[in-house]
This record gives sequence, C-alpha cells and structure tokens, in this order.
Amino acid sequence: MTYKTIMVHMTAGGANRPRIAIAKHLADRLDARLIGIAASEFSPPLYFADGEAGQKMISEGEDAIKASLSQLENEFYRDIDRTTLPCEWRCSRQLPTQYIANEARAADLIVTGRSNSIVFSDAFASADSSDLVMETGRPLLVVPEALSWLDVRSSVVAWKDSAEARRAIVDALPLLKLSKDIAVVGIIEGEAIPKDVAERQIRDVIGWLGRHDITASPVVVDAQGQPGEQLEQIAADLGAGLIVAGAYGHSRLREWVFGGVTRYLLQSSERCVLLSR
Repeated sequence: MTYKTIMVHMTAGGANRPRIAIAKHLADRLDARLIGIAASEFSPPLYFADGEAGQKMISEGEDAIKASLSQLENEFYRDIDRTTLPCEWRCSRQLPTQYIANEARAADLIVTGRSNSIVFSDAFASADSSDLVMETGRPLLVVPEALSWLDVRSSVVAWKDSAEARRAIVDALPLLKLSKDIAVVGIIEGEAIPKDVAERQIRDVIGWLGRHDITASPVVVDAQGQPGEQLEQIAADLGAGLIVAGAYGHSRLREWVFGGVTRYLLQSSERCVLLSR
C-alpha cells in the first residue's frame, strides 16, 4: 500500500504554504500525484437587500470569491514544479466541506490545517478539519501552522483497541514505512482495561507491523491528567514528528462532538497528526 494521490486543502487567508510544502515533500518521496483544492460560497449578509442593490451585492460577492480562488490556484502552482511533479488544481463556488468530501474520492490522503478552537470557522469560506475527518472517508494529515516539513524519522501510534485505531494504523502504513523509530502507545485510563491486556494487544499490533517490515516498540503507561496532553508529551519526549490516531466523534445536531484526545490533536498538537475514522 502507498499513497498515489495526495490532496492539499487550501483556504483564503490561511497558512497554506506549510501544507503545500509537506504535501509536495510526500508526493516527491512517494511518487504521488498532487491535487490542490479549494472552495468557497457566497454568504448572504444578515440583512439582505433586494432588487438592483441585492443583485449588485451578489455579483460583487461572487466576483470576490472567483478572485480568491484564482489567487489560491496561483499560490498552489507557485511552489510546485509542474515539470517534475504531476499535479492539478480543483476548485468550486460551493460549500467547502461538501465539495472536498465529494472530491476526496480521487485521493488517498488529504493534507489540511489545524482546527481553530478560538476563532469561529466560516463554513462558507473554509472546511474545518473536524468536519473533513468525519465526512471525507479518507485519512487526514493535520498540519500546524508553525511547521514547514514532516519529520517522520520518529512516529507515535496512539493505540486503543477500536475500529478507528485499526483503520488509522492501516491508513498510516505509507508514512510509518518512512519512519526509523516507531512507538505504539497505550494510555490506561482507570480500570477500563487491565494493563496486561493492553500490553498483549500492543504486542499484537507490533507483530502485525513487523509483518509489514515495520519495526516498533511498545509504550504502555497509566493515564496522568489529560490523555491528549500526555500523548503529546510522550511524542515530544521521543522526538516524534508524527502522531497517528483514530478519530472518535459523533454528530450532535450540526456540531461534531469529539473525545478529549481527538479534540486535542485537532486543535492543539504541535506536530503533524494523521487521523482516520
């Protein structure tokens, strides 16, 4: 298994350069095709004018979206050498999450930015990573704004014996094959599972990775404080540049409700995170 097509999600006013750099680096290493993608839809104001004034407002709004998407296309191609890397650009004037979820059928991996827990996300202008991980059906590589390259020399797999974690580790195989040091980490919360059972499960995972020619070591610890922060600290102590984890969440009305670890990784991790659901 490998990634043959990598899709990078871009947003107006967003930190696009780190995402492009990491997506390009992966495409170069894995001999993959690169797709840049963006979408935006006109958002009518709360008090909408009618008649000629209303039509003018719509036209100006649509022209601004068209110009913004064109600028993003130029930004994408500015850093891509089309003579050596197969690539293409896709965009549309529609809701970003819906558009990217549909176009995700063409990709093995989607590279995007981190969710913003402070600033309200405009669903007309950008797709939030929390929505993408739930709706695309593809693994999501979440890139913090401060990073410009993906350090996969060391990686951490957050293990929980669940369908989401199993999907994530399978989806991450192409990246794990690039890593020299891999730790499969189990954090024991209370009495949810005996430690010896968790250790046996992780040994199974390490054995499975070994049959894919990937060497890993176990780390099983008791929970101390918030598991998301603890996982981040373990990754920092090991010098890991990548965390692999299952995404746990469900929809409550129109809002995605995530578990603590998933929410932390989407919003606060200082390293790249591969999430699958």
